[in-house]
Amino acid sequence: MVNIVAFGASYSKNSINKQLANYVANKFENTHIEILDLNDYPVPLFTVDQQLETGIPEGAQRFLNKITEADLLIISMSEHNGSYTAAFKSLFDWVSLIKMKCFDGKKIFLLSTSPGPRGALNSLTAAKERFPFHGGTIISDFSLPSFLKNFDSEKGIIPTEYSDTLNEKIDIVKKELDL
Repeated sequence: MVNIVAFGASYSKNSINKQLANYVANKFENTHIEILDLNDYPVPLFTVDQQLETGIPEGAQRFLNKITEADLLIISMSEHNGSYTAAFKSLFDWVSLIKMKCFDGKKIFLLSTSPGPRGALNSLTAAKERFPFHGGTIISDFSLPSFLKNFDSEKGIIPTEYSDTLNEKIDIVKKELDL
């Protein structure tokens, strides 16, 4: 059985990216799905001084263990000021310190969303460029603009132009996984 690990790259308790990752993960039938909450993997801000003083935080190692278990990672990138959130970047820095190729050949379906009309495209683009250096294989990507307008917790993605595009991308990922 295919093991999917999904998360929003945000520590927000009400993360819209976690909601999107959860929604998309549940489109994959006959798989084992685990939705991670980054709040369960606390780490201090990464600095060399912090590393020398405290070593590797346990949250970073536990997070690496979780992504290692996946056949597919569904990651929905959040964005602050045009880039990864500082909290996710810090977790990513710690994890890549433990293992530079932390994605270790994992297949990745990248997502992003934001309340604004660009749908966190800067963060998505940065992840598409960066994650392959860490061993990730990006299978497909999807960005949903204006989350609060275009997503309903009961109905999912409302405008058909976005839901149709997402379904096409999900089909690409399913084909890659032989689902």
